[in-house]
Amino acid sequence: MKRIFLCCAAGMSTSMVVSKMKQAAATKGIEVDIIAVGMDEFEATLPNYDCCMLGPQIKYKEAEFKAKGQTVGKPVGVINPMDYGMMKGDKILDAALALIEA
Repeated sequence: MKRIFLCCAAGMSTSMVVSKMKQAAATKGIEVDIIAVGMDEFEATLPNYDCCMLGPQIKYKEAEFKAKGQTVGKPVGVINPMDYGMMKGDKILDAALALIEA
């Protein structure tokens, strides 16, 4: 099972994206555990998940969070703003899985 977490300013709007990603995973027959957390929970959550996708609204944290991810061997990426805005769970799921496989 792949474990993915999304991180945004407060974890609210991203929870809708999580639902879309879970629907996409079910359609594709992929077992995933996906959650959304706020920025303040990033460091505590990181070691327990395979990758982190940042919401576009906190892209400015990318370099800092990628560096923290590297210290524990976990990739960190940023969700494509268009995919996020359009709630394209399948595209965001594919991006997260590609990060894990890289």
